[in-house]
Amino acid sequence: MDTASMTAKMIENLKINTGKSLEQWIKIVRAKNFSKHGEIIKYLKQEHSFTHGFANLVALKARGSDADSFANKDDLIDLQYKGKEHFKPLYDKLVTEVSQFGNNIEIAPKKAYVSLRSKKQFAILNPATKSRFEVGLIIKNQKGEGLLEEIKTSNSMYSHKINLTSIEDINDEVMNWIKIAYKKSFWPDSSTRVCADQEDCTVEVVFVKNGDWMSVY
Repeated sequence: MDTASMTAKMIENLKINTGKSLEQWIKIVRAKNFSKHGEIIKYLKQEHSFTHGFANLVALKARGSDADSFANKDDLIDLQYKGKEHFKPLYDKLVTEVSQFGNNIEIAPKKAYVSLRSKKQFAILNPATKSRFEVGLIIKNQKGEGLLEEIKTSNSMYSHKINLTSIEDINDEVMNWIKIAYKKSFWPDSSTRVCADQEDCTVEVVFVKNGDWMSVY
């Protein structure tokens, strides 16, 4: 289930569990004139026995601080790169390159990062710090190699990451790993091989679909 579907389901369950709609709860908490996100959560938990998930949902919607509350998604991107403007050309180049992979790619800005999706999310573009841009990738059953670093924590949104520091760091190896993540998002049963030689880097991706083998170079 994707994020939008999960949110819609939570909103539906909120009314079932509490007897009030999201709009009614927003009106209630706004009448309290809370200035902080945590104050809303504390109030809903203590006074109305909310679980954290429902309290967080109401708090985000009441303060208009979730991604869905931004009518113009470009505003989300502008906020991400405030104070990190030097990474914006790097982001633009990655999006341009990735968009050429296929016509089924969705660019979905969130509060802190941009999600890249096909059938499902396969990558995250995140200006993590002022000196490090992080490309998060979802590539199951893949060992880290070359620029690709495996994530060991169990609660991470992605399985691997590539750290970049400037637009010059975007090379064939980086794009090949992103393409592998993209292909595996709709062909999960696949084996991959990518070279780490930045001078002459080619990729071979072998996919299995319905018992048929095919190679993508």
